[in-house]
This record gives sequence, C-alpha cells and structure tokens, in this order.
Amino acid sequence: MTEHDPHAVLTIGDFAARAGVATSAVRYYESLGLVASVRTGGNQRRYRRAELRRVAFVRAAQSIGLSLDEVKEALDRLPGKRVPDRADWLRLSAEWRQRLDDEIARLKDLQEDLDGCVGCGCLSLEKCAVYNLGDKLAADGPGPQRGFKTS
Repeated sequence: MTEHDPHAVLTIGDFAARAGVATSAVRYYESLGLVASVRTGGNQRRYRRAELRRVAFVRAAQSIGLSLDEVKEALDRLPGKRVPDRADWLRLSAEWRQRLDDEIARLKDLQEDLDGCVGCGCLSLEKCAVYNLGDKLAADGPGPQRGFKTS
C-alpha cells in the first residue's frame, strides 16, 4: 500500500491524529455508527483513509450545533453508508440553514433583553427577561409554588 492508496488503512492512533480528535472520540464515533473500522487478525481496529472525511463531516456539523444523533441521521441517509462529498454537505447544510437563522434570532433577542437589563439593573426574580426567562410560576407570587401547601 502506498501513501495515496484509497484502500490504505490507518491504526486508531494514526487515524485520530489525522482527524484531530482523541482516540476515545474515534471509538465513541464508531460505537454510534458515525465511522467504521475493519479488524485485523489480531482484532485491532484499522480505519480507511476515506473515513477521515466522515470525521470532518461530524466535526463541521457539530460546530453548527447539531447533536451526534442528528449527524448520524444525516449520514445514515447517504446511500450505502458512503463517505459524504461536497454535494452532500451542500444539500444537508441547506437543510440546517434555518436552524442557524433561528439561533441567530434567539441570540439577537437575548442581546436586546440584556441591553434592557443593563439599563434597569434590577435582576428581579419576578420580572427579569434575562435572569428569569419564561418563569410562569412567578405570577403566583414569591417563593416555592409547587409541593408546599399551607393549611
């Protein structure tokens, strides 16, 4: 096998180093079905160089906030468990664009609420849109509202 042989395999240590992840991450990705290895006669893991692209795909998808379950779902949609290519990334990332737009909108709302909080400085447990976001029990008054009944 030569360095450029697409069928060449790497030890888990070499594969992890090339992928930029820990060997424990490689084993975890494999346990989730995100990457695949072949076993030697001595039952040692070997990874095809092409699997490096799958790790790059996983890391890129995680960087935009996808869970490993979501990444697996995307990879499982590829025919024959093949390695994703540029066209796959473009198609899948277009699906994830709305997710990023929603997250950006949420962060902008948070930024506006934070600016308001800086203005008032109250950090009220009852009213603060940053500190106590979405607290529906605050309308029932201060203190614990569940499980504590007074006679």
